[in-house]
Amino acid sequence: MFVSAKGGETAIENSIRLLAQRRRGDLSVEQVSSSQIVEQLGLAVDRVMAEAALWEPITAAHAIQQARGDLVEAVFLLRAWRTTLPRQAFSKALATENMRLERRISATFKDIPGGQVLGPTFDYTHRLLEEIEEDPSPPSPAEQLHVEDLMRNVPTVARLLEDVDLMQRETPENSGHVPFDITRESIRFPADRDQRLQLLGRGDEGFLLSLAYSVQRGFGGNHPFVGELRVGWVMIEVELEELDLVISLGEVRITECQTVHQFISTSDQPPQFTRGYGLVVGHNERKAIAMAIVDRALRSKELGESIQFPAQDEEFVLAHLDNVQASGFVSHLKLPHHVDFQSELHLLRCLRAAHSAKTYSTSEGTEL
Repeated sequence: MFVSAKGGETAIENSIRLLAQRRRGDLSVEQVSSSQIVEQLGLAVDRVMAEAALWEPITAAHAIQQARGDLVEAVFLLRAWRTTLPRQAFSKALATENMRLERRISATFKDIPGGQVLGPTFDYTHRLLEEIEEDPSPPSPAEQLHVEDLMRNVPTVARLLEDVDLMQRETPENSGHVPFDITRESIRFPADRDQRLQLLGRGDEGFLLSLAYSVQRGFGGNHPFVGELRVGWVMIEVELEELDLVISLGEVRITECQTVHQFISTSDQPPQFTRGYGLVVGHNERKAIAMAIVDRALRSKELGESIQFPAQDEEFVLAHLDNVQASGFVSHLKLPHHVDFQSELHLLRCLRAAHSAKTYSTSEGTEL
């Protein structure tokens, strides 16, 4: 329990003023703009938007600037700002199969329809510090048009496995099903997959990465293969029921991953691959893969597997993956706990006094 304490207002005001000075830095150095952060630190912006569950690049960049580059604090700022916005409509489900792809790879098959498209990635760099090119040469207009024409409506690897009955099919929800909305309802256990995926989608990347690593190290009951990883742009559409009209609001970049996992079979069904699914706002491959691995681990119960490891325990995973909540719970330890500590200190002194008295009585009894 916490109570407000008066006093220290001047110190707090001075701390905030000092923070503003440190945020700005040396006045002789030109201040970075939000547009520069969006264009040159795009992966940081994408991570903040993903974990804040809001596509708003300029505002996310502003949050990063205000947070002095602390991405968890930036997520906190952007998420708080999002809560002030009205909800004016609900978009239709994303048609990711129609994604305008800029990167698409599969680790399960060398040759796939549409081909492997490496796109922009660190995967093949030497990880050596080098001079940053001021003006790298862009692709020619002809090359750009060729890539864009090629990378639309490309079938997924998972769909190809489904067509030959080697991959467990996803059961579509009934048309009347309303997805759980974690922004308006508290999480409930046991959690359905729609709730789990929403929470995983805005969970902390580091937490998910650690869990996914534990699964790969044997603490998850299954081993993943990256069936397909896609990065590209998908259209956001809203249906106006009163006009019987669907309008497009624009495109957002997303990262989608489907992982292929080991088999399941029943008395009525031969062995099939199972899958994990990850979808993240922006370009965030590491998190999308980790999300897919953890999603599959959390499906253990429905697939008849024993729950043995942390990554399979939905209450452990879903209750601890939110970085804003985790940051607040850890950071609150910096706030005054003077009264709490004094009570602990008093209790400790009483226990020590009782221990000393008992020891003295025992010693006297021994001498007698």
